[in-house]
Amino acid sequence: MITPLPWHRWRPGTPALLALPAFAVLGFSTWAFGGMAAGTGPFLVLIFAWAALHYSRRLLLALVGPALVAYVAPLILTGQPPAILGSAAVLLPVALGIAFLIEAQARYLREDRARIAQIERWRAALVAALAHDVRSPLTTVQMVLEELRDEPGDSAGDLIERALRQVARITHLTAGLLDLDRIDSQGRLNLDLRPWPVREVVSAAVAHLGRDDVVVDVDPALVLAMDRDRFEQIVVNLVGNGLRHGKPPVVVRVTENGGTGTLVIRDHGPGVPEAAQSRLFTRFGSENPGSIGLGLWIVAQLAQAHGGEAHYEPADPGARMVVTWPVRHIACTPDASG
Repeated sequence: MITPLPWHRWRPGTPALLALPAFAVLGFSTWAFGGMAAGTGPFLVLIFAWAALHYSRRLLLALVGPALVAYVAPLILTGQPPAILGSAAVLLPVALGIAFLIEAQARYLREDRARIAQIERWRAALVAALAHDVRSPLTTVQMVLEELRDEPGDSAGDLIERALRQVARITHLTAGLLDLDRIDSQGRLNLDLRPWPVREVVSAAVAHLGRDDVVVDVDPALVLAMDRDRFEQIVVNLVGNGLRHGKPPVVVRVTENGGTGTLVIRDHGPGVPEAAQSRLFTRFGSENPGSIGLGLWIVAQLAQAHGGEAHYEPADPGARMVVTWPVRHIACTPDASG
């Protein structure tokens, strides 16, 4: 929609200034009709009702002054008696009270709509994550079955074991990602935060990819509170992205400093063109053939669920995908891995 005024460049409350010329028109109308406010008073209430649908109580209070002038000034100019002037003491509180009631209901509806939108956003993210993350283990299962079909032999046991591990991973992903009860009434993803030895978690995630060109550089003594399943998803997506679009070796590092955990996954490929960097962590932001552009977006969503963020840094050579999040450094306990 094209409008003559560039509202999108102004502050959110700027359109409320339209109330000032509206009050001026009402004041002029009252004066033109010889001080008859009975016909224009209801329109003053409507102006407050319009403002209440869009703006805060603070702004409604700011409109009381202009409204008082617009109502009383024409009555004074037309020489109305004090009894008529005193009607402002009734009309303005009524208009303000109605506006407060409308503002409260409108604010509740906006907040409720925002909560529903947030819940739907997470549901869409979880379903997208499921669709994205099961592709890799399904590909592995397919390859194993094809090998068994074409060359059955002594290695059948190992191949079947590989397939079963990937099927277990698919089952685990499906159970976790489709558990929509983990989304709370505020639209947040409830995380299962526990202390975990970080190197063990990262190594388990890398093992799902079945590659020997990934280097895990994590202090074995580092134990952090995290949602293990969601953190493994982050690692698998970032390492897989580095293997597909960069060059090995892919190095995984996790450190903690001052209550902030940092995951850095660095490949040794050509890096990301500057023009594409702003779209990296957006939904369907990839322009690479064969990529649906969900992996890095899922990483960003899961990082936000941990209270952190994900970003890209150029390396020389290669690319760094960095995830930072607030953590608690916890002493390792015997059952931390279980």
